[in-house]
Amino acid sequence: MEVRGKRVWVTGASSGIGAALAVAFAEAGARVVLSARRQAELEQVAERCGDDSLVVTLDVTDQASIDAAVQRVNDAWGGVDILVNNAGITQRSRATETDMTVYRRLLEVNLFGTIALTSAMLPGMLERGEGQIVCMSSIAGKVGAPLRTGYCAAKHAVVGYSDALRAEVQDHGVHVLVVCPGFVNTPISYAALKGDGQAHGSMDADQAAGVPPETVASRTLQAINRGEHEILVGGKEILAAHLKRISPRLLARLTRRVAAQRSR
Repeated sequence: MEVRGKRVWVTGASSGIGAALAVAFAEAGARVVLSARRQAELEQVAERCGDDSLVVTLDVTDQASIDAAVQRVNDAWGGVDILVNNAGITQRSRATETDMTVYRRLLEVNLFGTIALTSAMLPGMLERGEGQIVCMSSIAGKVGAPLRTGYCAAKHAVVGYSDALRAEVQDHGVHVLVVCPGFVNTPISYAALKGDGQAHGSMDADQAAGVPPETVASRTLQAINRGEHEILVGGKEILAAHLKRISPRLLARLTRRVAAQRSR
């Protein structure tokens, strides 16, 4: 799908990958709706997107907030052509030390928020016979990673949901793309949930050394233009997804080694 002139809705657009995506779409000639919970940060990103953008605050874990945001977007622009489900939160805690409220929070934000907003916007796309849904998963949606049991569960589920949805809607003109970034240099680890639900509050070394969010944004737009189904973006860590297919036992051994190092 050519993005120029299209109406695009990006969630989690106040920082990181979401902000980079919003700017990239705007620079490619799209009209962009930017959503997240933090209005001030959204306004700053919107300034970089130009006049043809719309800021709509949204909490993807709150159905009333979703309903209000959908109504506003539909009233203002008559729907969207491209929906980018990017809102997310990660985790930094061992399974034995993670409260169930944290697991539920991870699933609400990363999975159910994606499903809820997609369910709201999909009928309009099907009625028009054209649309693009982008679901932001992660390399953690392809392979397990220590200290991220809930995050991995949610992101694996995003991949499964997206693949199943694609099978239902592809023949009706709606394309589904799954994006699986590896380590990206964004502030996401600062807000990562610890086992008690408190913020991790620091930048991980792997995250700091990751690719810039603009790389993920650029590759995502390229994948939309090409009609791709799934992309992996990052450094050498994305090789883990390929290793899982070739030698899952070797991958398990390497993952255990990483887990042991991080538990010291």
